[in-house]
Amino acid sequence: MPLNFSIDPDIRKAATLPADFYRDPQVYQALREQIFCRSWQWLIDVPLPAEHGAAVPFVLLPGFLDEPMVLTRDPDGQLHCLNNVCTHRGNLVVGQAGPARKLICRYHGRRFTLDGTFEHMPEFQETEHFPRPCDNLPRFPLRQWGPLCFAGLDPAFDFQEVLDTMSQRVGFMDPDRFKEDTSRHKDYEIAAHWALYCDNFLEGFHIPFVHHDLNAVLDYGNYETLCFDHLNLQIGYAEGTETVFDLPEGHIDSGKKVAAYYFWVFPNMMFNFYPWGLSLNLVQPLGIDRTRVSFRTFVYDPAKLDRGAGSGLDRVELEDEEVVEGVQKGIRSRFYKSGRFSPTREQGVHHFHSLLSRFLSR
Repeated sequence: MPLNFSIDPDIRKAATLPADFYRDPQVYQALREQIFCRSWQWLIDVPLPAEHGAAVPFVLLPGFLDEPMVLTRDPDGQLHCLNNVCTHRGNLVVGQAGPARKLICRYHGRRFTLDGTFEHMPEFQETEHFPRPCDNLPRFPLRQWGPLCFAGLDPAFDFQEVLDTMSQRVGFMDPDRFKEDTSRHKDYEIAAHWALYCDNFLEGFHIPFVHHDLNAVLDYGNYETLCFDHLNLQIGYAEGTETVFDLPEGHIDSGKKVAAYYFWVFPNMMFNFYPWGLSLNLVQPLGIDRTRVSFRTFVYDPAKLDRGAGSGLDRVELEDEEVVEGVQKGIRSRFYKSGRFSPTREQGVHHFHSLLSRFLSR
């Protein structure tokens, strides 16, 4: 059901989303169907099938979307993302990761090729008008960037536009050189609505008040936010000349002391690029006031680790959590309705609220 949360396109006149947006169970359910089912998700901690002829089952956003899916790599090396539910009686097709020449349901033996095409079903010789297109496993769009994989149930935009926009800034960093460092992976559970966490990420306004150590290495006066169709970028410039990107000649930011590129991708992904590599964050709804934020680390230049804006990420996260949980408590008040945006510091939040409003009204 469409929900009307109108956000004025002029940030100088606009008000933020009302408190009811974060409190209403009906809105929370609508966010699942109208936002998350219509956007892209990072397949976090899902190993890509390495062999030609392999399958890896997983669940997309457990506890929220709960969609059973499977990654397959066919004999030609092509990667596919499929629904992992048999089109006969709804049993899971693939139970565990491993080699696979075909996908065969263990319930009644329905068989599919590794691209999801129906191939065979016992005892169906007398069935009329069979098979039909709906007997194939549903296929989902898939995009790969280096070691990372992204899929969507029915995304309303092409993830390539996201990758192309990010490449304008970080394309000089070869994605195949990013190496996952599992020792630095962390998950945080926060007693707050997932969108409040995104609200906080999308503005540098709070940095001088909340993140004193981070503020010491960033030039707050020159902090910049750029908005695109389904993502935005915050650029953190360094106070000094150490621990900044070595940008190639002809780069769009050539000559600038860039300490960090903070990309946010609608609705719940943060790509934080530092001279040492990438901290990729996934914001996963667990309930109307419960969120898991997963940090995964991909190292590009180990010599630059733990320096500059890309250091002390755990401390920064805990500082953010304290603020976001405080907002969660505050919006329960009978007297708080909505706020206003700072035209100079909260362009990213305004962009996020505008996208939420647009998707919910469809």
